[in-house]
Amino acid sequence: MNKLRRRSTINLVKELDAFPKVPESYVETSAFGGTVSLIVFILMALLTISEFFVYQDSWMKYEYEVDTDFTSKLKIKIDITVAMKCASKILHQIQNRLREEHSLQDVLFKSALKGYFSDPNSCRIHGQIFVNKVAGNFHIILGKPIDTIKGHAHFASLIRNEAALNFSHRIDHLSFGNDVPGHINPLDGTEKMTLEQNMLFQYFVTVVPTKLHTSDVSLNMHQFSVTEQERLVSNEKGSRGVSGIFIKYKLSPLMVRVTEVHMPFSVFLVRLCGIIGGIFSTSGLVHRLIGYFVDIVCCQFRLGADQSEEVSHY
Repeated sequence: MNKLRRRSTINLVKELDAFPKVPESYVETSAFGGTVSLIVFILMALLTISEFFVYQDSWMKYEYEVDTDFTSKLKIKIDITVAMKCASKILHQIQNRLREEHSLQDVLFKSALKGYFSDPNSCRIHGQIFVNKVAGNFHIILGKPIDTIKGHAHFASLIRNEAALNFSHRIDHLSFGNDVPGHINPLDGTEKMTLEQNMLFQYFVTVVPTKLHTSDVSLNMHQFSVTEQERLVSNEKGSRGVSGIFIKYKLSPLMVRVTEVHMPFSVFLVRLCGIIGGIFSTSGLVHRLIGYFVDIVCCQFRLGADQSEEVSHY
């Protein structure tokens, strides 16, 4: 009884087989089918290799969230060279919305750059400062600072040599936040040349806090975009303002989270199975369609040949 039950169970399982096997004696091979199979195997190998390279590769995922860090300080690192002597009455100041004013003369270094003559003809200003994470600006202009209720103003003294008032400059480096090796900032290497005396150079900077997470590094950084504007200050022509170099910055309320993403192994297996199964199914369908049309053409050709033979016998 047990043997009969086992046999009936096995027979039932065989009837449920969704992949019936065809006896080899019923299978007919052909050169066309072998050619199609060879092409299919080559195509499968190429797609499998390409899919493996896709699996090994990674891409960046960008997410946006509100920046809730308002207590930390923001580091600003600058290295700029101005085409005027350091002895000129140039003021370097930074201010923010809290009306806190900090003189950069004691913070940043000033180095005189010499040319062919002994007298220095330009001034390099470089260093770093830490400010609150609010909108602000720092500038390089002429005049002595005067403290007022609303902030500060600049009193430009009488300058004997007007030709020396040249705000041509080169920004070798300007960055916000932590230093990132290999990161190129938008204003690095920017050079502005002018022959005018009362030129106003403005840089409007938008700083975006960014968190970067990769397989090699995880750090907090700040990216920024900049819009440049320059014009000649002339009261006679209605172009009012103060000549100098102004860098006005503001912080974006949104923070960008950049994460390196790899393809999961399960997704790789599913994609690989889809490629192999799809090629097999498509190639089988194409093979049957081509064979069907070939049989129709051959049958019509044979039918025409038979009819011509019958006519010749008559």
